Amino acid sequence: MIKTVIFDIGNVLAGFEWKAFFRKFGYSEEMFSRIAKATVESSIWPEYDRGVLTDEEMMDAFVRNDPGIEKELREILENVQGMLTRYDYAIPWVKELQQKGYQVLVLSNFGRRAHRDCMDALDFLNYVDGGILSYQEKTIKPEPEIYQRLIEKYSLVPEECVFLDDTEKNLTAAAGFGMHTVHFTDRESALEELRKLGVA
Repeated sequence: MIKTVIFDIGNVLAGFEWKAFFRKFGYSEEMFSRIAKATVESSIWPEYDRGVLTDEEMMDAFVRNDPGIEKELREILENVQGMLTRYDYAIPWVKELQQKGYQVLVLSNFGRRAHRDCMDALDFLNYVDGGILSYQEKTIKPEPEIYQRLIEKYSLVPEECVFLDDTEKNLTAAAGFGMHTVHFTDRESALEELRKLGVA
């Protein structure tokens, strides 16, 4: 029996849409690729997620990777809320699960700046029952430590948990602890998978 539902924040609850944001500001595909390579695809990104780098240190490091993107990168970070699609279903979904008696937690690698803006825009962290954000714990998914810390912090029985994430390697790590997993592509397919697990 499932007792705890665990959500990733970035693409599952917040709908963190890089490409939609880039289109909004008129950035080219080439610029999108340059910024992606200098940031989330760089070796520096995990250090940022672990909380080793401050926001300004992160910016300096990314700009060193590609000095030609500094203006665009600073604009993105100043407008990071624009990358949150603010799905109407997210908070009602959390509330509905809680009303049905499920504990709702988050386990997310969402970056520090994005977490702050996510709280401002969607207030998720004030609605859920708790969880772990990677930068607070100095470890990131799919490293086993972050799952273990979540289990210990909330005295979870892994077999009574289901974890929703959009990344297979994160789900594989959770399954390694015995959790049920749902690969999130959209809400309707996720709901169908949850129903199969007995989560209404």
